[in-house]
Amino acid sequence: MAVNQITATALVQQLGGELRGDDVLITNITSLQQAQLNDISFLSNPRLRHEAQTSRAGVLIVSEKSADILSGRTLIVTDDPYLYFARVARLFHPRQLSQAGIHPTASIAPSAQIATSCEIGAHVVIGERTIIKDNTRILAGTVIEEDCIVGQDCLIHANVTIYLGCQLGDRVELHSGCVIGADGFGLAWDKQNNQWFKIPQTGSVILGNDVEIGANTTIDRGAIENTIIEDDAKIDNQVMIGHNGKIGAHVAIVACTGIAGSTEVGAHSVIGGAAMIGGHLTIPPKTTIGAATAVSHSIKESGHYASIFPLQKHNDWVKNAVHIRHLHEMNQKIKELEQQLAQLTSHLSNPQD
Repeated sequence: MAVNQITATALVQQLGGELRGDDVLITNITSLQQAQLNDISFLSNPRLRHEAQTSRAGVLIVSEKSADILSGRTLIVTDDPYLYFARVARLFHPRQLSQAGIHPTASIAPSAQIATSCEIGAHVVIGERTIIKDNTRILAGTVIEEDCIVGQDCLIHANVTIYLGCQLGDRVELHSGCVIGADGFGLAWDKQNNQWFKIPQTGSVILGNDVEIGANTTIDRGAIENTIIEDDAKIDNQVMIGHNGKIGAHVAIVACTGIAGSTEVGAHSVIGGAAMIGGHLTIPPKTTIGAATAVSHSIKESGHYASIFPLQKHNDWVKNAVHIRHLHEMNQKIKELEQQLAQLTSHLSNPQD
């Protein structure tokens, strides 16, 4: 249930943390720059300490390290100010609950099973034998094909497409335009007929509990086995995940990333925006891939990896690109010079030879 206002004391009683200073009535949560006397804001980035000092916020969420420079203010001190802010934001802006009922324009197959607590929006299509569990909201224009299972408390935004046989766990959120379970890019070259032969994609897509998929993201079904997204994975907008992939629990994938088929990303990994990851690779748990990084081979050891060429002026890039094209030749020449230098050094050390 949403709160319109709450005292700092009541907030700490509910969410924890340590209150220092006066008890302030909080009516809104906002940024350091915009905050007023009855607003709460947070400081998690040390570079914004000056903004925190000059902010008019009535309450600031801070770490112990930042509390000293803000003495005299009303503070809530916590180990993780950003997480605390997120929880306060949820109090003021909770998810909308299901408004039970089926819109008269929805098309529901006779064998589909829809829990009475579900909300089914306008022009929704639900196929044969599909199961929609308690308190799930399916908004306008979404299509869920036959033999799917959608768990409890899910939120399927407008114009989502879920192909046949896909399964969603509980509390899954799918944003508008995403496609779950389209065919993987499976093709075999037919020499006799000089054309591609499409391989039937007979697997499915399995989404675990608490998975969130961003707008216009596509997750392909498996060719034989399933494509699996494990619990609490968070996938941003315009991401593509190929067939038979496996995304581990608590993985975060930022927008515009592409992951080719049969690649496994280990749990708790973070993939930066616009990263490109090849097929049939393995990325170990707790690995971070930097934005725009190209991953062409499996990673054996967890860590932070990046291959971004630093930004520079175009003229400088053109000059450097010329040298990059000849790196192999330069390497060969360096090896030859090293051999010549070693021979010369040996000769000088032993002139009688």
